[in-house]
Amino acid sequence: MDAIPTLAGTAKALVLRDLRLLWRRRGDALQPALFALLVIVLFALALGGEAEVLAAVAPAVLWVAVLLSGLLALDTLFRGDAEDGSLEQWMLAPVPLAWLVLVRTATHWATTALPLLLAAPLLAELLQLPHAQLPALLASLALGTPLLSLLGAVVAALTVGMRRSGILLALLALPLYVPVLVFGAGSVALAAQGHDPAGALLMLGAGLALALVLAPVAAAAAIRIALH
Repeated sequence: MDAIPTLAGTAKALVLRDLRLLWRRRGDALQPALFALLVIVLFALALGGEAEVLAAVAPAVLWVAVLLSGLLALDTLFRGDAEDGSLEQWMLAPVPLAWLVLVRTATHWATTALPLLLAAPLLAELLQLPHAQLPALLASLALGTPLLSLLGAVVAALTVGMRRSGILLALLALPLYVPVLVFGAGSVALAAQGHDPAGALLMLGAGLALALVLAPVAAAAAIRIALH
């Protein structure tokens, strides 16, 4: 008798499959990081390279670059699975669809946002961000980028059945991203003013905890609606 698939087993199989597919199109996988770097370099050139000016806008520029790069990669979250029929197999799997959505979103975050999080100290140095503000920046990105991915998963699931939905995807996602951007960049701004950024970081943490529970369920429901 065949063994019943477990949550851990299905998560491992899905992650390995995603990583193999990612390796085959590794050129495309680098696009979000390169886009974020391009945005930061353009801002640095446009502002003239003056350290004081760059330091004042560095948190906002870094957050906008991360947000836009994540938006660029959002359309690929479920699109390939919808085109090759994998989403139908997800719906027939003996594990909750919300679990598969959560695993896919975590993999997507790890391959798109995590490299930017790791490169954040170098990007911050490029924008002359004071070293004292770096811990607040890293903490806000560590809490905010998974939240952006979870919110984006819901939007991507809503538009998965539509063709050429890039503009619609951006229009739906940006209003959800704005509060994350405000609290993320705001926490670094508070640290720059000598205030405690814990309040803004706690708001990001609360949003992340709520999204971890609700976003996969909402995205799963949206996928079921889109495929029927």
